[in-house]
Amino acid sequence: MKRLHPQLKKYWILAFIGFSLTLFSIIPIRLAIASYQAPQPQAILMLGGTSLGERETFTAEFAQWYPSLEIWVSSPNINPNKAHQIFRDANIPDQRVYLDYRATDTVTNFTTLISDFQKHRIQHLFLITSDYHMPRAKAIATIILGSQGIAFTPLSVPSNQQKEPIFPILRDIGRSFFWMITGYTGASLKSDVVRY
Repeated sequence: MKRLHPQLKKYWILAFIGFSLTLFSIIPIRLAIASYQAPQPQAILMLGGTSLGERETFTAEFAQWYPSLEIWVSSPNINPNKAHQIFRDANIPDQRVYLDYRATDTVTNFTTLISDFQKHRIQHLFLITSDYHMPRAKAIATIILGSQGIAFTPLSVPSNQQKEPIFPILRDIGRSFFWMITGYTGASLKSDVVRY
């Protein structure tokens, strides 16, 4: 009987490793399929940032080159009237712009919009955020968007800020995998909310 316990433990570990490898290998496969099926981005996703509207201004100017793409703005740090005015000033009609205020951090920027992207059958996005924030955004997008079969093309907004430290990136990678497995982001568990 004592021999059975170590063998069961060994099999559980092997099963867990096999499950993890299978689960995580899905991401590159789904990204490859999405890129093949939609080689060009079908929408623009801008992650909210500073209250100065730099990301919104960059996104509005960029969106002029792609007049058929919808623009999704996740948790802008400026009020809706100011955000819409930035896009109007760039001749972007309100009907193209979706302002979404559900996200509380970078992980939830992605998780709160997944169902909307799926409803609109979006398989490829332009991802816009500040250059210092892009490494974390790309890591999260790879896991969250990739696990749902949505590819992305990153576009960085230039800034004078230093790149983020590694801890928030690693923490949010872990939270992204946790969401992928459980559907829960762990946003309420964070003691230090790092906002963009």
